[in-house]
Amino acid sequence: MLRNSLAPAALIALAAAGCTNTSAQSTQRSPAARPTITVQSDHPGASVSPAMWGAFFEDINFGGDGGLYAELVKNRAFEFPDPLMGWIKVSPSLAKGDIEVRTDDPYRPSQTHYVRITSQGTAPIGISNEGYRGMGLKAGDAYDFSAQIRNVDGNSKVTVQLVGNDGTTLASAQLTGLSNTWQKITATLHPNATDANARLVLFLNGPGTVDFDFVSLFPEDTWKHRPGGLRKDMVQALADLHPGFLRFPGGCIVEGKDLAHRYQWKNTIGPIDDRKTLVDRWNYEFSWRPTPDYYQSFGLGFFEYFQLCEDIHAQPLPIINCGMACQFNSGELCPPDDLAPYIQDALDLIEFANGPATSTWGAKRAAMGHPEPFNPPLRMMGIGNEQWGPQYLERLAAFTKAIKDKHPEITLVSDSGPSPDDDRFDYLWPKLQQFNAGGHGVDIVDQHCYANPIWFLSNANRFDNYDPKGPKVFFGEYAAQSDAICSTKNQNNLDCALAEAAYMTGMERDAAVVRMASYAPLFSNTEAWQWRPDLIWVDSLHTVPSVNYYVQQLFCENRGDVVLPTSNNSHVLDFLPTGGIALATSNATAEFKDLHVTNNGRTLFAPAFSSNKDFTAGPTWNAADATYRQSDPTISTTASAGDASWGSDYTLSLKLRRTSDTGAITLTVADDETHAIGARTQWTLGAPIGGPTVADPTKPEFILLSHFAEQDQLLAHQPGTLDTNRWYDAQITVHGDRIDCYLDGKLIQSAQMPHHRIPALFSSATRDNATGDIILKVVNPADHPLTSDIHLAGSPHLVAAKIITLTGNPNAEDSMSAPAAILPTTASTRLTLPNFSYTFKPCSLTILRLGTAP
Repeated sequence: MLRNSLAPAALIALAAAGCTNTSAQSTQRSPAARPTITVQSDHPGASVSPAMWGAFFEDINFGGDGGLYAELVKNRAFEFPDPLMGWIKVSPSLAKGDIEVRTDDPYRPSQTHYVRITSQGTAPIGISNEGYRGMGLKAGDAYDFSAQIRNVDGNSKVTVQLVGNDGTTLASAQLTGLSNTWQKITATLHPNATDANARLVLFLNGPGTVDFDFVSLFPEDTWKHRPGGLRKDMVQALADLHPGFLRFPGGCIVEGKDLAHRYQWKNTIGPIDDRKTLVDRWNYEFSWRPTPDYYQSFGLGFFEYFQLCEDIHAQPLPIINCGMACQFNSGELCPPDDLAPYIQDALDLIEFANGPATSTWGAKRAAMGHPEPFNPPLRMMGIGNEQWGPQYLERLAAFTKAIKDKHPEITLVSDSGPSPDDDRFDYLWPKLQQFNAGGHGVDIVDQHCYANPIWFLSNANRFDNYDPKGPKVFFGEYAAQSDAICSTKNQNNLDCALAEAAYMTGMERDAAVVRMASYAPLFSNTEAWQWRPDLIWVDSLHTVPSVNYYVQQLFCENRGDVVLPTSNNSHVLDFLPTGGIALATSNATAEFKDLHVTNNGRTLFAPAFSSNKDFTAGPTWNAADATYRQSDPTISTTASAGDASWGSDYTLSLKLRRTSDTGAITLTVADDETHAIGARTQWTLGAPIGGPTVADPTKPEFILLSHFAEQDQLLAHQPGTLDTNRWYDAQITVHGDRIDCYLDGKLIQSAQMPHHRIPALFSSATRDNATGDIILKVVNPADHPLTSDIHLAGSPHLVAAKIITLTGNPNAEDSMSAPAAILPTTASTRLTLPNFSYTFKPCSLTILRLGTAP
């Protein structure tokens, strides 16, 4: 993992200073030379999509229920598997009565559970709801309470209260109008104090029996003051981002752990109290962040998503299930012959969004209060999320033909797996380039990447060599991970934000290929999150954008309409593969001996295997009799030695044998995993490849894999296995970026290991057609200022320059305790064109918005 890796700013600074332990080598200019950025302002290139920079919403981190959806009552209809989850009984010790969950004669057939409270005395008895990690209430604001209530017998008085974290009553109302049939009873409450962890309490005073269902509490001050609507401050933060599109509702929740739990948009529209509760995909995924109370009420459904897109002027991009459950879970597949209902759901969704009120699904939209089609209309649709393999291509073909035959105007977005370089991507990408179903090719391919900041810095030129005539790219999920993917220690710091900004300059330069991009995830509750980092953090009362948010916002607000070709000859740091070695087993036992690491006849490492001190390893590794053994066949485990001082030229020689009938052995070289950039190259012997890139993925293979900054890249693979209890002579030579792998003296595999090149400056430029402004974006990720000469070839005379800068401590974050630790600043100046120089601050994103006159 990357827990001990240097931050990019420090790493780049050390490398520029010639620090040897980074193995950085200059390939262009010396660090002292002043770089030049040249913008061809008179030769505009590709147009920039109006939807270039957008937002991706998924109900993760309690971003929907407990977040964007403003309902304060958790499990309001008692429909969780534990019907009283979120509720507790409240009564004094002397109270007589009972609380029970019932299913006979419910309020609605879609809501089968309700609560009956029976009081047999004068002491109050009732139930209390905790909300989503506490209800956030503001003093003096109005809160609308409602519930379906049935007075079964008796003359009990029903009271609703808002109670503070310390037990103080903040507001109270006695409910009237009860009858012996289900009735919606309402009240408006005004708390007299602000409390972030309040509760709602319902109780009976006096003998009687009363039934309760669909208990609800909303702030009146919702977004656009819609009753039962969205949380105003969260939507405002999203609107202030100015996204060109909104992708929804996910993400992994679209797939479900199995098809029975997939997201079905038709279950999320219509009367709010007919929408059935569904377990959220993130309820059970991460054992280190348990969220057993994470369910979707679907108060935030597809009608609300489209309405939200209208409100913030973002193009809608819904994602639909393609007949595949999450391949990280069950991977359940709908048989191809049974896909018709899934495809019909997609066709009906287009009608729901775009059809007239006289159409079947347009009428359902109209019945919800929106007779006209949504605006912006539905122009794009995603087929699946993070799917891979031949089974995805088979289903994609069916969807593409059916949708394009009826709606050729709809742009279809396909998947390319969960990572940008692994075997799943390597299998899908070339096939998607050639994909054609019923005469229709792929429009846009969705790529995802979560990785260490160094990955983003060294891959900013990723799309330079993509064919602009091929499928366009949607970089639909990305975020720099300061520690490691899925780590609870990841931060939303400036270092990560600048790495993302650097990568975004590359996507902008290649706007002929990259048409859309969105950071992920969008929202996160500070008290109930499953994943970090995230773009916007909230608690029950506050919303705090991260510094990553401000990067996204600056790109959205300064998008421009056309790319201006830009060259940048700043110094480039070249990180050659370097580091120690490792031995590993995967569900196998194995033995190793006669191990040597040499460089031009010089021995770097030659353990005697008389003790365990030579390697860093777990308890199942033991050295004796000049042999190193791993004795547990049920685990995957690694033993490592050496460090970056070994450099990038050496030979590893050893004897190995597998002593179990199954499993694999892995030899690792250039292992810099715990040092500067977190990289390694692995040769795995006798294991099935990770993804379905071969006809039979169960057959053993020899696999060469490069791991860098939390991303795996398949370098080579071929069929091959190891005989059990046979000694093999293995050898790996590393020379610069080349690796050669031998077994018993025979060359088995060779490959070029990826270089990781990081420029000192990152830049892109666009022009705003309406204003004529030239918009130059420059990222300096290092911790020292850097002056650059800037030449605007063919530029007209300058009127004024607006300079927007985002800079600060690279480890700093905007947080609940320090919401304004790092904010963009704006200044104005005049510059003389076409040539000027500018000093870019350390750890900074700078936008030079150059106003010009004819």
